Amino acid sequence: MFPSFELFGKTIGIYAVAAIAGLFAAGLFACRTAKRRGQDVNDLIVLLLVSCIGVLLGSHLLYGLTNWGLLTIFFTHLPELVADGNFFGGLMEVFGGSVFYGGLLGGIAAGLLYARGRKNKMNLAQVTDIVAPAVPLFHMFGRIGCFFGGCCYGVESDFGFVYENSLVEAANGVRRFPVQLVEAAFNLLLFLLLAWLLKKGIARGRLFLLYLLLYSAGRFVLEFWRGDAIRGFVFGVSTSQFISILLFVTAAGVLVWQRLRSAKGVQGLPQE
Repeated sequence: MFPSFELFGKTIGIYAVAAIAGLFAAGLFACRTAKRRGQDVNDLIVLLLVSCIGVLLGSHLLYGLTNWGLLTIFFTHLPELVADGNFFGGLMEVFGGSVFYGGLLGGIAAGLLYARGRKNKMNLAQVTDIVAPAVPLFHMFGRIGCFFGGCCYGVESDFGFVYENSLVEAANGVRRFPVQLVEAAFNLLLFLLLAWLLKKGIARGRLFLLYLLLYSAGRFVLEFWRGDAIRGFVFGVSTSQFISILLFVTAAGVLVWQRLRSAKGVQGLPQE
């Protein structure tokens, strides 16, 4: 499609531009929403920045773990790579890509560690309600970047687009289903739904769990139209489908548990 462009003699990747635009849009939405709701915007910004570190680490780590063959080769030839001064080159070959689910889990872990480690505890229910719509908003931009970059490509299809300049050579020369754009549209719908629920005060304290529930279900289905098998398979399903199942079951279980406790009138839990 259109993986990069030249600017002042530098090659700029479309995916990077889309990701930055997504971060800006998601951050702006979260900060403006927090301000309207009377919450500390500075606290939220720090939380988001810490979560971004977790996103970067988690996305690259899961990419490396799903490339088990390259990871095995890397550790097998580690002494030679160090001796030849190619250690960082080999490391980037294994961990240079990114996987959304790794970033999502890494961001959640980093955000929770920060929130729980603060001297003055944050109200996680209020914060996660704001973050819930921001995540699919960012992800929408990211998937548009994937489409233009030619990564995360779809299966061969009579309907779709033919890549000629994809950064992933395997994607080129064959008409492929635009699964990236479908997922971008799906994320836009999730953003609009969650933003509306947040505005109406529906499912307070549960919006992020609702996001995990809906996205994991949608992602499981969309994986059938993914043509890139680089992320590997677990128990007969793709790695992302396996994670989707775990997230769906976990989110559903927590939501049911919260509903049962709320029905018993436990003080301090969010009420609808």
